[in-house]
Amino acid sequence: MHLLVDAVGFGIAAGAVIAIGAVGFSLQFGMSNVLNITYGALMTLAAYLGLFLLGRGLSAWAAMPLCAALVGLASVGFRRLVVAPLRRRGTGALGMVIVTVSAGIIVEYAIVAVAGTAAQSYGRQSGATLHLLGMTLTAGQVAIILIAAGLMLGLHLLLTRTTLGRAMRATAANPTLARSCGIATERVGDAAWLLSGGLCGAAGVALALTTVSFDFTLGSVFLIPMIAAAVLGGIGQPYGAMLGALVVGIASEVAGALWDPAYKDVVAFLILIVMLLVRPRGLFGAAWSARRLLA
Repeated sequence: MHLLVDAVGFGIAAGAVIAIGAVGFSLQFGMSNVLNITYGALMTLAAYLGLFLLGRGLSAWAAMPLCAALVGLASVGFRRLVVAPLRRRGTGALGMVIVTVSAGIIVEYAIVAVAGTAAQSYGRQSGATLHLLGMTLTAGQVAIILIAAGLMLGLHLLLTRTTLGRAMRATAANPTLARSCGIATERVGDAAWLLSGGLCGAAGVALALTTVSFDFTLGSVFLIPMIAAAVLGGIGQPYGAMLGALVVGIASEVAGALWDPAYKDVVAFLILIVMLLVRPRGLFGAAWSARRLLA
């Protein structure tokens, strides 16, 4: 029983990291309708930027917002220089997936050219061990859970209480109608990619913090649980991605504790396949999104 409780605690911590990345991925897809596989490579870039800043005397917690800002700017640059021109030329969904996969490979091997293929580590950043509600967590895991909760609350307030958030929701629902209503959809798109890129950068550093060691494949491997969480909640639905991340995180850790740690990724694949077969639109599908927009 104690093993199961600990697994749930680790699942919540893993779900927090997945949520940061999955919400950014889902927000980006909802705004642009582009399945951006480069997202995983940008997470890896954030992890290596954090490692570079650690070598310059910063702590990982101080490096996280800096990496988020840098990856956010890189995300906007990628949208303006690659995604937007191709969309204007009529490149279809499959073509955009191929382009983002190719761009992700380029980013990964650019990292290899600079940092090499050897495994890297942030060192001991976990802090003291804490016992909360019967669960054993490190101070670092608790900090990441709190950071994730703060980011999710901030995103909720942005989407529901600000003019930019309402413009983003309107653009995601119907960009043509939004433009006809006077919304600068290009600027709103840039803001959404900046925000999602920032979440990607924060997730990359958080993932590196909770990983014993990592290499240039870090983000690409972690992309599967993020996509599974996004699909579970309804891809393009940030709120659904929050719930999906928690489910994927807990299910993966419980499976690893009860059977074998190697089954963690298998669980994410199973959730992804089952949701695509049973409910392709996810738990929060298009109807839920329409009701939210009308509200």
